[in-house]
Amino acid sequence: MLESTFMTLMKFIIPLYIAAFVIYAVRAFKGPSIPDVILAVDCMSFDIAAFMAILAVYFKSTFLVSGAITLALWAYLLDIYVAKHLARGEVGA
Repeated sequence: MLESTFMTLMKFIIPLYIAAFVIYAVRAFKGPSIPDVILAVDCMSFDIAAFMAILAVYFKSTFLVSGAITLALWAYLLDIYVAKHLARGEVGA
């Protein structure tokens, strides 16, 4: 019962993730400004991390969860560095 519900949910979620990824990719390649490109790359990173977490639940794999956590932390670190660079003009500790 739970597995069939999850499969039905995945039929709706996968096209949404793919559509969102395509929209983010278009914004990343054609963004009118640097903050738009950074935001698009950030959204793509978190989109992929969330999708990896969903796939980890489906495949019952811990390796995908560790990859998703690493990717989310990397994207968060990128956000901090970019925000610091845009606010103060410096990057680093």
